[in-house]
Amino acid sequence: MISSDKVNGTAVYSRAGEQIGTIDHLSIDKTTGKVAYAVMGFGGFLGFGEDHHPISWGKLSYDTGLGGYVTDITSEQLEGAPARKDDWYRDRDWEARTHDYYGVPSYWI
Repeated sequence: MISSDKVNGTAVYSRAGEQIGTIDHLSIDKTTGKVAYAVMGFGGFLGFGEDHHPISWGKLSYDTGLGGYVTDITSEQLEGAPARKDDWYRDRDWEARTHDYYGVPSYWI
């Protein structure tokens, strides 16, 4: 177990060990209590121009050696992910497209 405040700011690495971003915050399904997404910050320089993108929690695994999360999602995939509105978390169609895009099962099934 880990407190959500300890997850925020944790590095996210590619399978090759390259840091591709950090976890900004988690999104939790109110009904089930399951962590649905890690909203990851990536890109930018010194905090400027950073983009945030929700990725399925199921696409992350913790690596004790790296002290961070590892994913097979590439920076290019993040940049090409389905466009989202500000209230993306209320848009089940966007969620379904995103899960299909990353090839991961939906958390609500």
